[in-house]
Amino acid sequence: MKARIISTGYFLPERILTNKDLEKMVDTTDEWITKRTGITERRIASEEEASSDMGTRASQMAIENAGIKANEIDAVICSTITPDHFFPSTACLIQHNLRIKDAYAFDLSAACSGFLFALNTAESMLLSGKADTVLVVAPEKLSSITDWKDRSTCVLFGDGAGAAILKKDESGNGIQSTYLKSDGAFGDLLMVPAGGSRMPASPETIEKRQHYLKMKGNEIFKVAVKSMIKAAKHVIKDAAFKPEDIKALIPHQANMRIINAIEKRLSLKDEQIFVNLDKTGNTSAASIAISLGELESSGGLKEGDKVVLVSFGGGLTWAGIALTW
Repeated sequence: MKARIISTGYFLPERILTNKDLEKMVDTTDEWITKRTGITERRIASEEEASSDMGTRASQMAIENAGIKANEIDAVICSTITPDHFFPSTACLIQHNLRIKDAYAFDLSAACSGFLFALNTAESMLLSGKADTVLVVAPEKLSSITDWKDRSTCVLFGDGAGAAILKKDESGNGIQSTYLKSDGAFGDLLMVPAGGSRMPASPETIEKRQHYLKMKGNEIFKVAVKSMIKAAKHVIKDAAFKPEDIKALIPHQANMRIINAIEKRLSLKDEQIFVNLDKTGNTSAASIAISLGELESSGGLKEGDKVVLVSFGGGLTWAGIALTW
């Protein structure tokens, strides 16, 4: 018995923010951003669009693609670092928007690794008999915590949402291996300093712009490459996948240099690596969820295909999942 993704969905806001647009906002250039990151544009949600709104749209697409009714869903897991509120959870808001009754819903926070952490949680629920159908949704409105005066970070992030519906499956297809790790010792490398119980909101925290995302890019790069390669190698070996048989490796879409390093170290070919970074930027937990949705909707996956998901994020967290489609 395996936990299998039976459908996906995704949503990207209408507004496109290009590198040329950013040239008018901060001291940067299209050439520098593209060369350093691989990003040419990203989507930005409107003021009226919250994470729950985007998550609802992605979930609706996943439900429609699955050919099920919303009320068949037993549990809603929402992975996000940009919730609508501290509470109620964004998962509860999405549950209400979808008019799902008699289900439980909760948020899960693991930054950019959140979607994979949530898939693992859904797998445990399904295989333990605690649920028959689980919705995993990852919406992020990173524009709401981006400092648009910080040229080192504002060029990186975008908004969007992805979703997946999982059920138990006896065919042998589904999640074959998972690998989850965290190390809080590196927590200060990527964080939003203020707004929580450690540093509540105050005139001083607002003045110092401490409610925006802060990142130590060089340190993050080194740890990200090493950790993601380790996670990918672990699940590939554990699932008994051969590198040449992998249909798609979907890495967290953070930086093209990181993705290229992973491809090289795993001895994979360009056509085996899914990339949408150039059009979406880094969408944190939504990144792999959106990528999986785009790949499926374009006809890029067929039953039996071997897929590897690998991510890295604040916490620090990193994760890998190997699955058979």
